[in-house]
Amino acid sequence: MTSPLWTSQEIAAATGARIGAGFAQASGASIDTRTLEPGDLYFAIKGDVHDGHDFVLAALEKGACAAVVCEEKAPAFAGSDRLVVVPDVLEAMRQMGRAARARTQAKIVAITGSVGKTGTKEAMRLALSRQGATHASVASYNNHWGVPLTLARMPRESTFGVFEIGMNHAYEILPLTGMVRPHVAVITTVEPVHIEFFPSLWGIADAKGEIFSGLEPGGTAVINRDNAYFERMRAHAQASAAGRILTFGEHEGADIRAHRIVVKPDHSVVDATIFGQKLTYRIGTAGRHIALNSLSVLAASHALGADLALVALSFAELKPPVGRGERTMLAIGDGEALLIDESYNANPASMRAALANLGAVELGRGARRIAVLGDMKELGETGPKLHADLAEAIEANGIDLVFAAGSLMKNLVDALPRAKVAAHAETSADLVDAVCAAIRPGDAVTVKGSLSMKMALIVKALKERYGASHAANALKG
Repeated sequence: MTSPLWTSQEIAAATGARIGAGFAQASGASIDTRTLEPGDLYFAIKGDVHDGHDFVLAALEKGACAAVVCEEKAPAFAGSDRLVVVPDVLEAMRQMGRAARARTQAKIVAITGSVGKTGTKEAMRLALSRQGATHASVASYNNHWGVPLTLARMPRESTFGVFEIGMNHAYEILPLTGMVRPHVAVITTVEPVHIEFFPSLWGIADAKGEIFSGLEPGGTAVINRDNAYFERMRAHAQASAAGRILTFGEHEGADIRAHRIVVKPDHSVVDATIFGQKLTYRIGTAGRHIALNSLSVLAASHALGADLALVALSFAELKPPVGRGERTMLAIGDGEALLIDESYNANPASMRAALANLGAVELGRGARRIAVLGDMKELGETGPKLHADLAEAIEANGIDLVFAAGSLMKNLVDALPRAKVAAHAETSADLVDAVCAAIRPGDAVTVKGSLSMKMALIVKALKERYGASHAANALKG
């Protein structure tokens, strides 16, 4: 029988809360009534847009075992005996996160990086779940509330914990890695993401290097050997409590090294060596960046003492999540077109990776590669140039047509041959009709842009207009 996630006594010990008589234990934790499950403890977090206290009654009606509310708002719910009253709800969630970390015997992995955090986290979760009960961050829960919520949700029986940690300013990772206290910390790469908030890429490398400060004494730092800021990241690891530094990449000095990466339309194959031992494996999704990040999963798994043969086998089951490379076959007339959904977010590195994946798609005669691209945000004064520079990747990967949304993408449009530009508009919504009308049987279409550009509107419209053929299921495994 599985023990409760939290008892009222444990919550009182962790937070000093005043707890109503109607609450005894919780089976889960939530901050969102839309996804709340019966038995969840609801945290009434105050966000930038909504105050969770506005949804307390809805949470209790939906089956929350109790609601964590702040002292000043508690009188509004005086009729309920299922309240956990605290001075500050977010701080209470942090306190419970620290308590959950203190009580677990799980081996913990923390992952950060400018690109590939979520995909690497998912690959790590998949690999370790074959070897023990594994708890991992949901979606991209990697910030000041996502990390403590993930900790608070961690079952005490977990064998492994996998945490994604993000940032867009310096010193954001520092308190989060201090809560997680990983046994293994991974940096996938350092790229010009959120560069608007940093004086240089050195600053981003330093911010990512903060993850090593939380390492348990004797823990392992895993670093991308190919990255230009490798030495900077290694210096952070050497200054931490790490007992070991492992490197991955294609560099001849990497501990876990890829000698050959073959990217197919819907999968990748990697020939690698791990401390000189050969290993060949298949990954169930396409992309050189995904193949390279799989090396970091092998490195972290090695540090944890996991069976690397089982880890490598698990990669074959890896599938891209919605918005991060999900592939769908659209039924158009008597034929089909491939839709690659990369709409979740974008930065220069991930944009180039998406274009490379589109370039790797094998097409029939007369078919086209079409890129539907939205602005990449938070690039500061380098934004116009970084957008214009994508013209090189467009050309190198044989992209035939480009639809562009946003003022920054105008720089790319101006840098491209006129024949390659299908349309430019200020918003993704303004492109929907043009994109839907342009697709022909045999085409391959990638949609990508920063989250605020709402490129998912185009993905949604394509799926609604053309549906998904049976081949989509076969392609996705």
